[in-house]
Amino acid sequence: MLDANKTLNDTRSHMQKAIDHLEVELAKIRAGRANPTMLDSVHVDYYGTATPLNQVANVSAPEARTLVIQPWEKSMLGPIEKAILGANLGFTPSNDGTVVRINIPPLTEERRKELVKKTKAEGEHAKVGIRTVRRESNEHIKKEAKGVPEDVVKGLEDQIQKITDGFIAQVDKHVEAKEKEIMTI
Repeated sequence: MLDANKTLNDTRSHMQKAIDHLEVELAKIRAGRANPTMLDSVHVDYYGTATPLNQVANVSAPEARTLVIQPWEKSMLGPIEKAILGANLGFTPSNDGTVVRINIPPLTEERRKELVKKTKAEGEHAKVGIRTVRRESNEHIKKEAKGVPEDVVKGLEDQIQKITDGFIAQVDKHVEAKEKEIMTI
């Protein structure tokens, strides 16, 4: 039996996951400003266990072009520095004996354009995910709609299309905002 509300809610929640994933991916794209989330992918060897950097140190951005990593144990300075270099993020950390500092170099015009392309690709990836959810929801409706009037099925498909359009517009807003952030010097 077709449960229209459940189908619509499932569609919304699956599409929201695509938006959430897009937000995470866009946060990883650096826009020239220092942001502690730039180091979220870094894992440090903490007594033989690969541990996220933010679980062994405090990461902050005191200035627009500087990240400061304050480890909770002084013995972690070396491993943190090594992990940042190993993560191949394009940063060179410097260790002053108490904290690790990273100076974020300004982006070149060419690099900005590359980042905008990457941003657009992430946006397109999210749109594909949203459209896939739409297709699966429509297939589910057709499969479950035995004995349901055709106009009810059509109405449901129209609602799913409206939901899809709303989520696609959200993706466009996110991508546009990130592009603006990247191109702002």
